[in-house]
Amino acid sequence: IKLPNPDGKDISLSSLKGKVVLVDFWASWCRPCRAENPNVIRLYDKYNKKGFEVFSVSLDAKKEAWLAAIKQDGLKWPYHVSDLAQWNSVVVKQFGITSIPFTLLIDKQGNIIAKGLRADALEAKLQEILGN
Repeated sequence: IKLPNPDGKDISLSSLKGKVVLVDFWASWCRPCRAENPNVIRLYDKYNKKGFEVFSVSLDAKKEAWLAAIKQDGLKWPYHVSDLAQWNSVVVKQFGITSIPFTLLIDKQGNIIAKGLRADALEAKLQEILGN
């Protein structure tokens, strides 16, 4: 995945190799996504110093809505990307995404080790990988 951040600079997922990364596909208009954000923030706060990072991929169409949601929800990690193409985004086809929220958990070597983890299931997997 290599998409522009809010400043227009391309950020690639591969730049996070060596970390455990949650790739979080979401959008400002997706209520279940927004409802899950406090959990992702909590896990980010708990595991970031142990090598956990979040790479948020927005399926928004409007930059203003995307940026407002990042701010409103307090998504503090630095990795936010979007091509603002909604369901026409290259990542939708690439990963076969049919609904959001959709997550991929990537290990330190860059391999997908889990799909669709949220809430308690995500926390359990992070504990398994990174410890308490």
